[in-house]
Amino acid sequence: MALAATMAAAFITTAQAAPDFPRAGLVSQDSPLRGAPRDTASLQAQMGRGEALEIRGERGDHWQVWDYRRERGGWLRKSQVLLLPRGDGASAELLAQLRLARQQWGTEGLGLGLAAAYVQAATPAELASPGGAEALEAMGLFAERIADRASLPAARPGEGQLAAQLDVAARYGLKFEQFELDEGRVQVCYEGEAFRRVLAVGGTPEQRARAALALTRPECLSPRATPREAEARDQWRQQVLAQVDAAGLPVHWKNRLLMRRAAVSASLAFAHARRGLAPEPVPGLAEFAGIVPTELTEDDQPAYAEAAMRVNAARWLGSPAGARDFGPVQLTLVAGADGERCVELKDAGRLVARRCSYGQVAIASATMNREGRALTLAAQPLDGWRELWVFRKTREGWRVEVLPPAAAQPGLGVAEFAGWVPGGTQMLLAREVRAEGKYRRSFELVSIDTLATERQAAEPAQMGAFQRWADPAWRGASPIRR
Repeated sequence: MALAATMAAAFITTAQAAPDFPRAGLVSQDSPLRGAPRDTASLQAQMGRGEALEIRGERGDHWQVWDYRRERGGWLRKSQVLLLPRGDGASAELLAQLRLARQQWGTEGLGLGLAAAYVQAATPAELASPGGAEALEAMGLFAERIADRASLPAARPGEGQLAAQLDVAARYGLKFEQFELDEGRVQVCYEGEAFRRVLAVGGTPEQRARAALALTRPECLSPRATPREAEARDQWRQQVLAQVDAAGLPVHWKNRLLMRRAAVSASLAFAHARRGLAPEPVPGLAEFAGIVPTELTEDDQPAYAEAAMRVNAARWLGSPAGARDFGPVQLTLVAGADGERCVELKDAGRLVARRCSYGQVAIASATMNREGRALTLAAQPLDGWRELWVFRKTREGWRVEVLPPAAAQPGLGVAEFAGWVPGGTQMLLAREVRAEGKYRRSFELVSIDTLATERQAAEPAQMGAFQRWADPAWRGASPIRR
């Protein structure tokens, strides 16, 4: 295994020159490597927590060590070095130490060293056991923690403890990817080799679920990916998630797996529809329907909201209707220039309004009020972003305007029709959006003449208009009502 070979290189030892030496050890805390066994001796190098060393001798309170990476020897205090166990019980002892390090933040470098030592010490049977999967999972978790710390807005990856941790991780063959986000922040992500090994060797259902979720993190999707690159990435994510059997998971882990599957299915359905392929009806809905909301933790709420918005944004993609007839008013979807899709509205056989988009326009979602003076339909220009097109009949004729999820840069959000209010002057609108890291839902009473919001609430139950006039189809199908 290539990963194991890279890790094992850090622990190469020569034939023993004395009964107890050489020994393998790890730097247990950031320490200076001295040229002699005293604290005033010349500084040879600054050692990072988790770096592997060969211990060749001792004098008093110091170990004489050799650093193969720097090809340099020196002295370290014994309190700054963790001796690695050896012999028949070494792998079990290393796994116990690894479990302890996993529970403590700030020990990522040391944890990586322990995981690498376990990979070297374990037998093939132990590596293929849940214990082997646990060590690989811990290695991935430590790398993920380092990447998350390097992604913080105030992070300085080239300085201090973070720089030392990244250096230690690179020493054990771990790789990181990074890309710049729209707001100028840099996102650092672990490449994921250890998690892929967990899926390859087996492990418990929970270990496999955690590995699959780590490999498919939405935070690590590059916003600079082309549509074809994004589609290929989502196909791979779907395949990774399919390797986990949800039936054997505790309900909270099953929820997390289903939320990720639902979000990925919705994104992939949009990519297929954009290429003219027929997506499944209501992509991701089966996975989303399997979530048990009462078992969601507080930490699960953002992922639940994201899954709901992505599934909701894509729920009209499987509808094949190309025309709708509302008596004197007909709505038709036609091909436009350069791949556009255009909606044409005819009144009494005369073309009175037309709007085009490069996104997905759902004619099947069209609905008209009983006065025949307003019509809405859903349009999805981007993955995870669905707008509402509103056709209105005014004194000057028919006009069409767009109601977005929010007056912001398109990201993740849905604006959808929720019902007509009798009288022909008002409609019900539901919005959900993620903006500036926060999720917001609003249920609004909107004027048809101005499209201005007259009243709104955070829940539909808080507005009498939604209690009386919400559309039955919307009540039964929209994930926004979760």
